[in-house]
Amino acid sequence: MTGSGVKAAVEWLASVAPDPDACRWEWERSPQGIVLLPAGRRWDVLILPGELGRPTLDVLTRLIDRPGPVLSDFGDARVGFFVPPGTVDRWIGTGVRGAGQGTWIVAPYPGRAAGGVRWLIPPDGSGTLTDATLLELAMHEAAGEAAAREGDRAAGCQRS
Repeated sequence: MTGSGVKAAVEWLASVAPDPDACRWEWERSPQGIVLLPAGRRWDVLILPGELGRPTLDVLTRLIDRPGPVLSDFGDARVGFFVPPGTVDRWIGTGVRGAGQGTWIVAPYPGRAAGGVRWLIPPDGSGTLTDATLLELAMHEAAGEAAAREGDRAAGCQRS
């Protein structure tokens, strides 16, 4: 991520903070390099268990050139996809958590590793978000691929 890309990403993310200047200051000076940002303004975040989130991201990146920002927590136990605001209010799905209006997310400084939270796909500052319908299709595809692999293992076969 280049200097101008990082600056645009920081501006886009910080724009939702109650005090964007304080947010930027905290990011630049915090030894952890993380801040809390309110969800539900410019984006919601759908949070998938890592065992589904990582394969979903793989499918998604095969379908489109650049999905919206994607976060991962320590050990990739959870993967968060930035989707349009209001998505969490309409989302129905087992095992998927959401951060929408009235909730906060931990966000690392773009372009820098920070503790246990990291960007798998950093924001580019343009406001690109992952389409929730496309994300759902990618989730189904990833789950189907995992079920097929599990079925093959149970049958004693291997796919090539």
